[in-house]
Amino acid sequence: MNAITFDPAATTLVNMLTCDPTDQTALIDLLRQNTDTVIATLDGWRSTSLVAAEDGTRVVIISQWRDPAAVSAMQGDARMKAYFPKFAALAAIDSVVGAIALARHA
Repeated sequence: MNAITFDPAATTLVNMLTCDPTDQTALIDLLRQNTDTVIATLDGWRSTSLVAAEDGTRVVIISQWRDPAAVSAMQGDARMKAYFPKFAALAAIDSVVGAIALARHA
């Protein structure tokens, strides 16, 4: 299992993508491609984790960024914007930007 670690000083972006269970694998593949080719190359990016719901209906993206400006820059990046219609074809998206309020580890 991969560890999800949080930097309390970072800005955290959480996206909840709701999809048809038959689309979850394709959605995860698309998100992985986007993370590898776009997200990971952007200034201010710290980490990205994907959480797949066991019932196939949701994927949660937890990503950390240096600050809110880095999140805004990512959202405005032309390469990122090219992915938005592809994501929307597979899932409905809801997002929140904030700070980690609690992270407890064993």
